[in-house]
Amino acid sequence: MSEFAGLAAVVTGGGSGIGRAAAEELASRGAAVACLDLDPSGAPAGVLGLECDVTDPAAVTGAVDEAARRLGGVDVLVNNAGIGAQGTVEANSYAEWNRVFDVNVLGIVRTTRACLPHLRRSSSAAIVNTCSIAATAGLPDRALYSASKGAVLSLTRAMAADHLAEGIRVNCVNPGTADTPWVRRLLSAAEDPEAELRALRARQPTGRLVSAAEVAAAIAYLAGPSAGATTGTSLAVDGGMHGLRLRKG
Repeated sequence: MSEFAGLAAVVTGGGSGIGRAAAEELASRGAAVACLDLDPSGAPAGVLGLECDVTDPAAVTGAVDEAARRLGGVDVLVNNAGIGAQGTVEANSYAEWNRVFDVNVLGIVRTTRACLPHLRRSSSAAIVNTCSIAATAGLPDRALYSASKGAVLSLTRAMAADHLAEGIRVNCVNPGTADTPWVRRLLSAAEDPEAELRALRARQPTGRLVSAAEVAAAIAYLAGPSAGATTGTSLAVDGGMHGLRLRKG
């Protein structure tokens, strides 16, 4: 495929999981891609890896400008960098609340601000934010994480309205529980990892975890020229978890 030929993409959190899969997918479709990550060594082969902490405004601006210089601009931004949290509203310290919002929400703000001057010069400008099923469904022991992803969903729609006249489309993907390194770390810390894995699979109507590649394909669709009429949209990639209510038995 070459639908992204001549286009340049920046992917945050591109060193592993969904971000790495998105970088691979965009590159396979012809894009020049830069992965911004705390540890860019995990970036796919043939992709530009740049060290970046999305909580550091100067680091974000420097990495984005370097990516634009080396790739010839920025046409697509995938705001994927994020961290998780477990617990009820009582469980997490205020420092952790600040940290999760700093990464998951303000990280998008910082990277978008740095990319906007470049995106405004593109004729195929698109932003895709990685949101979550946690933004639209009440999940147990995910109060902090859900609050941050709810903010991402609202921010996506507001950004889509703000930048429509500039020709910049803004959408988000809402993955269900995906088979990523973070989820695997959660499973390994569970009292009974196999039982926990079965429970995570069972709550998705398809009976399995979502793959990073499936989320990446959705990101590529939303970022691509063929989605030119799509903006302000959240695309669920969750095995039917958000929309389906299946009868048991």
